[in-house]
Amino acid sequence: MKKQLHVISDGKLTPKAFAELAAKLEPFTDRFHLREKHRTSRELYEAAELLLKKGVPVKKIIINDRADVAWALKAGVHLAYHSLPADIVKTSFPDLPVGCSVHSLETAEEAAKQGADYVLYGHIFETDSKKGVPPRGTGSLENLKKAVDIPVLAIGGIKPENVPEVLQAGADGIAIMSGILQAKEPSEAAKLFSKMLNEEGI
Repeated sequence: MKKQLHVISDGKLTPKAFAELAAKLEPFTDRFHLREKHRTSRELYEAAELLLKKGVPVKKIIINDRADVAWALKAGVHLAYHSLPADIVKTSFPDLPVGCSVHSLETAEEAAKQGADYVLYGHIFETDSKKGVPPRGTGSLENLKKAVDIPVLAIGGIKPENVPEVLQAGADGIAIMSGILQAKEPSEAAKLFSKMLNEEGI
């Protein structure tokens, strides 16, 4: 099964700039997350429309938190700890692909039990976005992967050189924010991550 590369918006780029960048990253990227906590539902919908106009398939678009916006677009939704529970979303929005951010084995098991299609677990390595918070490491990732029967994606401090370690722990893919969006050549960075995920760096 192909290992997935998810790219998450950082809220710093304008929707137009993110859409233009996504168009270049699309050949190497499996999913684009619109994680724009400061935007209204209308703004999120319009940001997703910009992605669609740039040629990003709707199946590659994931809306953070807002199940209603995802449903209107027929995209996917990614739930945070403050979002509606996965089982409520699954009941209210049938057939909507649902992912969940989890930070412990227990929350991962709960998400799987509630019908989540995948979980995003981290942070695995040290990262500037979580300064002072100890990373969870690949050992906990391995334990979590063994405990649930849905795909587990790793996030947090992932660089091309530590992708093999993450894969060895059983990850089904990775999610990247600054490692691609803030790279000098974002499309080259995405290409390298994709290659490391599916060709073991060869």
